[in-house]
Amino acid sequence: MMELTMAHWLYLFVTLVVIVTMIFRKGVVLPTLLGTFLVAWVYKGSLVGGFTSVFNANLTAAKELFSIFLIITFMVALLHSLKDLGADKQMISPLKKVMKNGHIAYFTLIIVTYAISLFFWPTPAVPLICALLVPAAVRAGLPVMAAAMAVALAGQGMALSSDYVIQVAPGLSATAAGIDQSLIAQKALVLSLITGITAIVFVYFQFRKEMRQPNDANIDKELTVLQSKQDEGDQPKHVRPGSKGKVFAILVPLSMLAVMIFMIYTKLSGGRMGGFEGGDGAAFIGGVAVLLLAFATLTKEKSGALERISEHITDGFVFAFKAMGPVIPIAGFFFLGSGDFSASILSLANSEPPAFLFELVQAGQTVIPENIVLSAFGILIIGIITGLDGSGFSGLPLTGALSGALASNSVDPSTLAAIGQMGSIWTGGGTIIAWSSLVAVAGLCGVPVMELVRKNFKPVLLGLVISTIVALVIW
Repeated sequence: MMELTMAHWLYLFVTLVVIVTMIFRKGVVLPTLLGTFLVAWVYKGSLVGGFTSVFNANLTAAKELFSIFLIITFMVALLHSLKDLGADKQMISPLKKVMKNGHIAYFTLIIVTYAISLFFWPTPAVPLICALLVPAAVRAGLPVMAAAMAVALAGQGMALSSDYVIQVAPGLSATAAGIDQSLIAQKALVLSLITGITAIVFVYFQFRKEMRQPNDANIDKELTVLQSKQDEGDQPKHVRPGSKGKVFAILVPLSMLAVMIFMIYTKLSGGRMGGFEGGDGAAFIGGVAVLLLAFATLTKEKSGALERISEHITDGFVFAFKAMGPVIPIAGFFFLGSGDFSASILSLANSEPPAFLFELVQAGQTVIPENIVLSAFGILIIGIITGLDGSGFSGLPLTGALSGALASNSVDPSTLAAIGQMGSIWTGGGTIIAWSSLVAVAGLCGVPVMELVRKNFKPVLLGLVISTIVALVIW
């Protein structure tokens, strides 16, 4: 059996403290910062080494994750430039005409929310969708609770859990697990669709008999309540779209569609055109977003474009750091547990770097049963627990690191990482806990957030269990 040092036991203790802290819905930045310092101090036997290591851990994490900050920045900046032109509103306004009844409205709402959330993330997309499409869906006969569930399941659940376009989540999981990002991205996409479709179909049959005719008298009452709730909220001011806005309302979706088609083509053709997968795919989309941002800003105001584009990018960075900033110290602690990063964090030049988490799992293999079902559902449960903090992303360094450590010949680490990603983001991303971004969906739709949580709980858990079983069967 591998000999464990005091630093190993301390690392295990801090990891357990992090998990317990997440269970109590508290922030874990402070425990991970102190944990990194203490583990490094004990391992190196130097107080100064502890100070330098806690800084190096954050620097290493920032270097590894900065590409994530950039892609978020550029996509959010592009959305802001489209708002200046009124193109954001114009992109989805024609879809109101498609909603002929509650059944069509339900699936239209899901498809549009999913598509927009894939490219712009749910957080900036939800106010736009709830302000423009949800009232149209309710007017068509869709119960407002069903509309709120559709937005949450498609955006905060299905789109965010795969994060296939921006690839923040697969990047975090892959970096912590020390494996190829594209493997996790592909598996997470499949599992997110299985989880999402299961939950969406469950909800549809739950509300199918409650769909109403567009001329139902109760619809006006719901619309009045809905409008009053949206008026109370901090709604973005949408510019009245002109001809320039209409051009970009067409250009941006077509550009993103072309990017996706090209990426799919390169994958199916064996990567002969460059193989835009993983980080390269996100960089490709980010580059397209930058050019669209520049053109949109120049189109709006040529004289003030130089200043305006700086404002958009600054706003994008502010959003990125608010969303992802706390993840850096958390990732730094779990990077310390990986042999791929511990050398740079601990400033070890020639000696063999420790892999605290992997070595702890390896030493405990006589106690931990090698059962792929237990491993898969164990990672799923840990993902759900880490999602209880209301973020969805802060737990990915932990589930990724554990996936790399628990992987065996029977189960691939990318499969475990994708399962853990599902548990963390479907929970913390905003579907089954009330202290997440689900509050925004509930508030903008005018429904009680706890009632929304209660109704989402069963379909989401059912979807997660089914997707985990499917993952074990096919991979």
